[in-house]
Amino acid sequence: MKISIIGAGAMGGAIAAGLLKVVDNPTDITLSNPSAAPLKPFAEAGCITTHDNCEAARDADIIMVVVKPWIVENVLRQIAPELDYSRQTIVVIAAGITSAQLTEWLDRDGALPSILLGMPNTAVAIGESMTFVVPIHAENSDVELVNDLFGKLGTSMVIDEQHLPAATTLASCGIAYAMRYIRAAMEGGVELGFKAASAQEIVVQTVKGAAALLSLPGSHPESEIDKVTTPGGLTIRGLNEMEHAGFTSAVIRGLKAGVK
Repeated sequence: MKISIIGAGAMGGAIAAGLLKVVDNPTDITLSNPSAAPLKPFAEAGCITTHDNCEAARDADIIMVVVKPWIVENVLRQIAPELDYSRQTIVVIAAGITSAQLTEWLDRDGALPSILLGMPNTAVAIGESMTFVVPIHAENSDVELVNDLFGKLGTSMVIDEQHLPAATTLASCGIAYAMRYIRAAMEGGVELGFKAASAQEIVVQTVKGAAALLSLPGSHPESEIDKVTTPGGLTIRGLNEMEHAGFTSAVIRGLKAGVK
């Protein structure tokens, strides 16, 4: 399966890095980007690189358009004449792009290729993404193909377009929110007497452990919290102090702000 990624920025590069870990041959991956620097490490890894979007798209089975939202239209209109609508699948990875826009930009005398929206997060580079796949105009086989591909790079979920903004703030923006908690906990660790590097190691492993516990069947945050909150103990004091400062409310408000 030939995969082309148009746009080798932070997200496009992260997807390519993840794919390199799961494909049999790096030459199955083509990247296109206007500037050379982001392409260099992938060329060195054996991928095909180009500055020509049409060249990148022409022979691919799956074409991922991973550019800034305001560039998507220009890219799609540029490559559309080169596409074989009968066999190629287009996956657009850009926030705020709608199905109506995609069908308008790719319409060719009433014909459309297979079109999906995708939304991974930057952990796709290490095979730990939470990715969402939204079918726009696609057969079930194409949806399964794309979902299975991203499933090799973490966890992938097929959702409807209505839920994509909420999914984006939970998982894509959520990477930044989780990092902010980790950073705050590290700063607290430094204030408590640990060196920054040690505080980071402690907090990262603690967050990994918490996530792993929640992956167990039947696990829930409250039940795991109950296991470590003894009456009059330190944990409940800390949790209550965070709640007095608006911890839960701040998280929910931040998530809701991400979909406005």
